[in-house]
This record gives sequence, C-alpha cells and structure tokens, in this order.
Amino acid sequence: MSVSIDITGLRGMGAPPGSSEAESWGRIVFRTSPLAELATTLHALAEPDHHPGIQGWVTATAASLKPDLADRLTQADFLWRHIFSDIFLPFAGLPDRDGSPGATLEEELDALDRLSDERFVGAALEFSCGSRYGGVLPSPLVDRTRHDIALEVAASRGPEQLGFTRRLLEDPPTVRAWVRRLLEDCHEAFFADTWRRVHTQLAADARHKTEILRRKGLREALTAVSAALSLNEGPGGTRIEADKLVHGSTTAVDPAIAPGVTFLPSYHGWPHLTVLYAPGWRPVVMYPVGGPEPASPAPVELIQLRLDALAHPIRLRLCRNIARSPYTTSELAVANDLSAPEVSRHLAVLKKAGLITTRRRGRYVLHQLDVTVVARLGSDFLEGILR
Repeated sequence: MSVSIDITGLRGMGAPPGSSEAESWGRIVFRTSPLAELATTLHALAEPDHHPGIQGWVTATAASLKPDLADRLTQADFLWRHIFSDIFLPFAGLPDRDGSPGATLEEELDALDRLSDERFVGAALEFSCGSRYGGVLPSPLVDRTRHDIALEVAASRGPEQLGFTRRLLEDPPTVRAWVRRLLEDCHEAFFADTWRRVHTQLAADARHKTEILRRKGLREALTAVSAALSLNEGPGGTRIEADKLVHGSTTAVDPAIAPGVTFLPSYHGWPHLTVLYAPGWRPVVMYPVGGPEPASPAPVELIQLRLDALAHPIRLRLCRNIARSPYTTSELAVANDLSAPEVSRHLAVLKKAGLITTRRRGRYVLHQLDVTVVARLGSDFLEGILR
C-alpha cells in the first residue's frame, strides 16, 4: 500500500540545458510553513497520545490556554484532530503560487483567504464528514447530496461538530473569518514563541535536503527525508512512493495547478508522514524532523504480514514454545500434538514474516522466536498506522 506522486515529465521542466541536478528537479522544493506547523501543534494538543516525544510541551501549552480559546479550539477541532485539513496548506490550492508557503503566518492566512468558498469548505469537510479523500466530488455548497451527507456524518460526531458544519455550509465567509481569528489568537497565545523556537531548525533542515538534492539527486534526498519514501522509475513513468496504510495517487504536473512537489519539515509532526494528494492541489509531503523515527521503519505490508502470521491460534502456541528455547520441528509436533508437515507449514509462515530465526545443530534445525522483532511489533504497528 502506498501513496504515489507521478513526477513523469517534471525533471528538467523549465531548466536550461546542462543544468545541475537541483535545477533539473527545480520544481521539487523544500520549504517551511508556519501555518502547517501550527496545524501540527493543534493536532498534538487534540491527540497527545500520538506524540509522546513532546508531552512536556503539550501539557504546558494546554494548561496555559485561556478558557475561551480552549473552548473555541474544541468547536473546530475536527479540522485537525484526526489529521489536519488541507486548508492549512492553502498555497497548494492556488494556481498562481510556485509551491512556496508564505514566510509568515499572516501571509499564509492571506493565501487561505484567497481559496474559493467551494474549495475551502470541501477541504474542511474532507476527512471528517464522509467525503472520499483523493476523489473528485462535488462541493457540499452546490450539491444537495453531499450537503446532506456532511450534516449526517457531523451529527454522528457530536453537537459541536454538527453546529460548526451547519454554520460553515450556511455562511462560509463568516465561519472563515472566525477560523482566521482563532488561528491568529493561537499564534498570539502560544505559537509565536513556538515558531521562533523551531523555525531555525526547520529552515536548516530544508536547506540541508535541498543540498542533498543538488549534490546527490532525488533518490538520496527522498531517503534523507524518510525511509518510508522511495523513487520508482519504470516503463510507466517516474513516481515518488510513500509507504502508507492507504492507496492513493496524484500527479505533480496537473495543468490546473503549479507543477511540482513541496516538502515541508515539521518539528511536532512525528510519527506522521502527511501527503496531500487531493485532485487539483499541488502535491505536498510534510515529514517529521528531530523525532524518534527509526532508521528503517517497517513497511506497512510487512506489519500486516506479521499480524496475519500471529493471528492463527496454532502459530501462537508454537510461538509460546520457541519464545522460551529453540525447538526442532519434531519437538514442536510432539509438544503440540500436530504432524511434522503441519508444523513446518506454520513455521514457514512465521519465517516469511521475519518472526523466527533458524540455526543448524548437526542434522537438526532449531527454530526460535526473534523476541526483538516481536517486542518492536507494537511500536511498528502504531508508527505504521499513524504514518
């Protein structure tokens, strides 16, 4: 499973002949975004269990919020609780932008104001009100079916979200002004200090990744961003692949929007690797920096393979044996009242999933559970589904 960004034809676009590697991939840029980072901080405040590495910041910031601001954040938290909305990446939805966010939060909020009501409302309700992300669907402002679905799903999620969604559908300009004021108040209350603290690190990371792109090429730059990213070059074209527990695809050369891909480092984002791949928007990848991301996170396909392997009751019984000491196939068969071929089939599944190790002792083959891999499975699973 993965999200794919088609960059076929992007290389060399607008670059002079004989250009450098960075110029050849000049439409792929690394930038910082105060609005996107603000969204990650709001997500961390709403879902602190997702972000164990910044618990101190979350606790202190939540305790410092004035009651009125905390209440308003609760009213709109569906915009960032599960995953933050694309409205926090407005530069990606404006055709006259070059893929660069604003230098300040005010500039980015001005870009947010320039999104059409249809685009703003569609993006705001994309995840939380039943729309299929990545699909081309009519706006709930103009399509009655989508309008009713948005209200129905919002109603199932509580009165706060229903009230906000109803107001957004009935009077988008007023709600948009309310959202902007809320974000400005967050900036004044806590984010201005937070951004000053982390911006230098994020800007340095963006420069470093740009230098890797210039000197070593796109493949190495993607590896430096995250082990979950890869470059797939084949007969069907060239694609950036993000290993995630969803299927999705987009293109970096949509004629309706500025071509290219924008990469944004995030201090508060771990463990999330966020990919914007909505139709009609420039692709954006927001990646964590400074977090405890493992050097080689387990691919989601491998996580699924391991969970499937452990879901069988007989294999769980075998794991109980080989977790304590090495066993031969015959010993496992006797201990569990099974035939040797049946044990061999189950061991093959566990071995394919990378859960056991084998070693030879004379003419016997001993099987043992790899307890390090099993101990890491919980964190791999959590990182994989939150990625």
